[in-house]
Amino acid sequence: MKQPSSKSPYVWSAIVVLCALAAFWAWHAMRAEAPASAPRPRPELVRSANRLFVPENSPLRGRLAVAPVEEATSAHSVSLPAVVEADPASTVNILAPATGRVVALKVRLGDVVKRGQELATISSSDFAQAVADVQKARDALDLAQHALTRARGVNEAGSNAAKDVEAAMSAVVQQTAELRRGEARLRSLDGGNASGRSGPAQLSVTAPVGGSVTTLATAAGAIVNDATATLMTVSNLDHAWVTVNVPEGLIGTVTSGQDVSVVLAAFPRQIFSGKIAFVGTVLDADTRRMKARIAFANPQGLFKPNMYATARIAVAQAPQPQVPTSALVMNNDNTSVFVEVDPWTFVRRSVELGSEDGGLVRVRSGLAAGERVVVRGGVLLND
Repeated sequence: MKQPSSKSPYVWSAIVVLCALAAFWAWHAMRAEAPASAPRPRPELVRSANRLFVPENSPLRGRLAVAPVEEATSAHSVSLPAVVEADPASTVNILAPATGRVVALKVRLGDVVKRGQELATISSSDFAQAVADVQKARDALDLAQHALTRARGVNEAGSNAAKDVEAAMSAVVQQTAELRRGEARLRSLDGGNASGRSGPAQLSVTAPVGGSVTTLATAAGAIVNDATATLMTVSNLDHAWVTVNVPEGLIGTVTSGQDVSVVLAAFPRQIFSGKIAFVGTVLDADTRRMKARIAFANPQGLFKPNMYATARIAVAQAPQPQVPTSALVMNNDNTSVFVEVDPWTFVRRSVELGSEDGGLVRVRSGLAAGERVVVRGGVLLND
C-alpha cells in the first residue's frame, strides 16, 4: 500500500489561503462597485399640529420675508364714474318767441356765438300782428293827444264843459297804456327790435348769452308750431361741470368742499384737481346713485359736454391694520395669512379684507397692528 506524500498538508494550506484571498478581493471589488448610500435629507419644513417651523439650515429661510403689520390711518381713494356737463347756469335753451316758418338759419352745430348775435329768422304772422298793434296804439295815442289839446282850447273859450276835457284826458291815458302793452309784447318777441331785421313780419331770434351751439333741432324752412319746443341750445363752456355718480353706500362719506382728482378718458395722462361744489339730495330711482358736481374752469375747452371721466375721491376711514397683497394666500373662498408666533414658526390665520390702495389692503378682522406676517413666499408654506 502506497503512503501519502509528506507535502500534501502544505498544498492544502496554500489552496485555503488562495481561496481566502480570492474571496477578499471579490468582496472588495463588489464594495467598490456598489454606490455609496445617500445621507438622510434634512426637512425644509417641520409641521406640528397647526404650526409650521422652518429649521435653521432650511433653504426656505432665504425665500421667505417677514414684516410687521402696519396700521393704516390715511383716507381710502375711491374711483367713481363721471361725465362732463355744461354749467346749467350758463346753458340756455332757445325757444321760438312765436310760431311761424324758419326763413333763415344763421348758425351751425358747434358754432361759437356772441350775446345778441342773430341765430335765425322766422316769418311769423303773430309777430306781424304785434307790430301792427303797436302801430295802431301809437296812432290812437296821437289822435287822443290832439283831441285833448282841442278840448282844452274849447274849454278855455268857454264853449264846452270840464267833463269833456276829463274824457279827453282819460282817452290819452288809456291809449298810452295800450301802446305800452303792445311795445312790451313786441319786445318779448323780438328783444326790442320793433321794426324787425328783414321786414315787419320777420322775427329775428338772437342769442341771450355767448357760448357754443351744443344742440340744434331746426333747419331753414321748418315750421315752428310749438312755441315751447327748443330750437337750439347755447352753452357757455368757459366753465364746465364734472358730474360724479355716487353709490348709495358712499353717500355719507362725500361732502361739499371735498378734494377730487379727475381724469378724462380723452386725456388719460392729465389729472385735474378740484373740489366738490355740491352734492345732490335725491337718488336716481333706477341706478340708486346720487350726483355730486365739481366745477372746473375751461379756458382751453378741454372739457366737452358728454365726455367720460373718472373721479377719485379720498374717503376718510377708521384706523385698520393693513398688509401687502403679496401676504395674502387664497384657498378657494378663504383668504389667509401666515402669522409668525415664534421665531420662524408660523400659523395660518383667516382674515376679512377691506379696501385696497396701491398694493396694500386693509384687514377688517383677523389681524392686529404689530403682529408679524409672511409678506413674501407664503405660497411655499401653503403646500
